[in-house]
Amino acid sequence: MASLTIRQLDKSYPLAKGARNLVLNKIDLTLHSNEFVSIVGASGCGKSTLLSIAAGLEEFDSGEVLVDDQPIQGPGIDRGVVFQSYTLLPWLTARQNIEFALKSAGYAHTERAEIAQQHLELVKLAHAADKWPAELSGGMQQRVAIARALSYRPKILLMDEPFGALDAMTRRQMQQLLLEIWETHRLTVMFVTHDIEEAIYLSDRVVVMKPAEIDQCIDIPIERPRDFSVTHHPDFLNIQSQIFERISQPLEHA
Repeated sequence: MASLTIRQLDKSYPLAKGARNLVLNKIDLTLHSNEFVSIVGASGCGKSTLLSIAAGLEEFDSGEVLVDDQPIQGPGIDRGVVFQSYTLLPWLTARQNIEFALKSAGYAHTERAEIAQQHLELVKLAHAADKWPAELSGGMQQRVAIARALSYRPKILLMDEPFGALDAMTRRQMQQLLLEIWETHRLTVMFVTHDIEEAIYLSDRVVVMKPAEIDQCIDIPIERPRDFSVTHHPDFLNIQSQIFERISQPLEHA
């Protein structure tokens, strides 16, 4: 497994007349090996931009982004990425979507079918291997996307609101499945979400962002393995209240 280190990261976008909008300001954050870290904050605070930079999908103005102390050079197979939109290729079956990613990662033809099958089994979709994306529910499509992201064995999994488009029941099922996968295979995970309960339930640590900056990092002292009964525990509710209070403060006081 791997660590992800972000040091003194600055990111801005150009505005009219030479001005710039500062999106990330001197961000320092380390995700340790096997750690599950969620990032929460109000819309527009920069959390998705931070994840996109860690994925190598966006450039930044200054600072460092390192995997195991080595600077990233754009996207790489050391990092798997899952977005809210399922991003499956509609002309390929579930199995073929995974095999396509494996081919792009340089896996031999003889390996791809077996690895794809293993990862469909991992997300409990072996029975849907030959279905087209249009034949799958939203939750099933996202499970294929997760299987695809894990198939080439990345060191780090980066997830941007992966369950945001799902109904409440499917979302809970996906959260539980993700925890089962993580507890079995132990990945370093950066998970961006608007859902405070989801962040606490999944994570070892929750990073609370205010616009362009990190406000707090909160350790989650709740034993694993977890089930949804922990969401009623006083410690869970106290942390949830603490995070909500920070996020809901007026921006001028944040």
